[in-house]
Amino acid sequence: MPKPNIVFFMVDQLSAKWLEAAWNGVCPTPNINALKARGTTFTHAITSNPVCCPTRATLATGLTTRGHGLLENGYFLDPELPTFMCSLQQNGWRTGALGKIHFHPHFAGLYPDYKPYGFDITHITEDARGGEWLDWVEQTHPDHYESVLATIWPSKIPAYAAYGPDKRNLRPQMEEIRATFKWATPEFPQNTPGYYTLPFPEEVSQTNWISQHALAFLRESPEDRPLYAHISYVQPHGPFHPPGDYMQEVHIDQIPEPLPAEWVDDPHAPGELKGRTPACQEAWRYARQCYFADIVHLDHQLGRVIDTLQETGRLETTYLIFLSDHGEFLFDHGLRGKEEKHYDACIRVPLIIAGPGLREGATCDHIVQLEDICPTALDMAGLQFPPMPKMGPYLKTPAEDIPTLPGRSLLPLCRGENPTGWREAAYSESYNHISADHPGQWARTIRTKRYRYTFYPDNGDQLFDLQTDPDEQHNLTADPGHQDIRTELRDQLLNLIVMQDDPKTRRNLFALGVH
Repeated sequence: MPKPNIVFFMVDQLSAKWLEAAWNGVCPTPNINALKARGTTFTHAITSNPVCCPTRATLATGLTTRGHGLLENGYFLDPELPTFMCSLQQNGWRTGALGKIHFHPHFAGLYPDYKPYGFDITHITEDARGGEWLDWVEQTHPDHYESVLATIWPSKIPAYAAYGPDKRNLRPQMEEIRATFKWATPEFPQNTPGYYTLPFPEEVSQTNWISQHALAFLRESPEDRPLYAHISYVQPHGPFHPPGDYMQEVHIDQIPEPLPAEWVDDPHAPGELKGRTPACQEAWRYARQCYFADIVHLDHQLGRVIDTLQETGRLETTYLIFLSDHGEFLFDHGLRGKEEKHYDACIRVPLIIAGPGLREGATCDHIVQLEDICPTALDMAGLQFPPMPKMGPYLKTPAEDIPTLPGRSLLPLCRGENPTGWREAAYSESYNHISADHPGQWARTIRTKRYRYTFYPDNGDQLFDLQTDPDEQHNLTADPGHQDIRTELRDQLLNLIVMQDDPKTRRNLFALGVH
């Protein structure tokens, strides 16, 4: 049997909740719908650390946050750790990284080298927007260069003060442009720096640039060699900024209203929440319109990828995984962004898997985690990670029997099988928010199909019955009738916290069973 192709189609900060809202009539997603019809849609996929860098490290290595060590944004992923991309590359796959990878902190530089993680070809552009895409805009679309500079919100990244080979200081120019930039237009007067229509043509956008390199990678790969394409977009990560033409695709009257900030009047809400001011609600509908228009734009890119796989004769031999790293509150509960508040819009993500031999048009409600993606990719290729290093006479377990990954392949579920011993609960954790340096914002969550329980160190807890209260509006942590389930979930959570270190991490490991 020939080796299959594997394609990741990854988006950033898309909640399962908002994709489901699109399916319920907010905006058209014909290509995602077509992928659903070809594969299995997972309804309970939970991210184990709802922020970019840690989640992407988990996807690549299959390890928990503590296993790979990227607690939050700001850490580097150790290239010595095995990744499934390296395994594919070493076994004959041509591998490409197209778009956002985020194994390095953005503040560490604008030209990250991701080839050591197992990629033959890389074309990288990330949230910071500097680097290869920005240089391409300056060279090929100089009339739109200043408009692109206006969209670069993290101008404090040190590399912008000494940018590129000639070490130009772009920061003053960027900040001056942003200070006077006219976001509002006659057609879109509600534009702001936080949500706006692109001030340059769609073909100049990061999204289209990523797609162009992805399609080139698919077309240029030899027919007799399997490929792995890691196609990863920055959108719909904020600031939300779709091309204006896609705004009309969103049915404004179908956009759901934000859920109330129930914690404001909850005397038992975690202290970290009570210290907040709910996000301004005035512009929620327009912000959501921009977000959903981004989804339509991304759906169009998925169609281009699928068409190219068909055009190159690869579609029937390709596994295609559609997923996101974490969610976005989008004003639900008076919150924006993601990270340490583990409501549904934050931690439940879309996941669709299609490919040869898998069920078509199926839905799976088993609880899965993003730790399962790495073993799934290895299973698709018929590969395994090397055994853990073992030495000495003390550890009697054969090396090949020592566990290496905490997750399990999802392919049996995609084939309609019912694997024994599947998890009954998901675990999610957060460390500091990007603007904090104390454990008051740390969170540890257990989520079952019925309940979500979150513990905040020294700050309280939350308990929601997702069956009777799917919008998470009634914190039951102090309810006398729910103390037994609170205790049970807290005990289960303690066990999950401890088990985050199993299997043992490979970081700096010489050998097991050695004095």
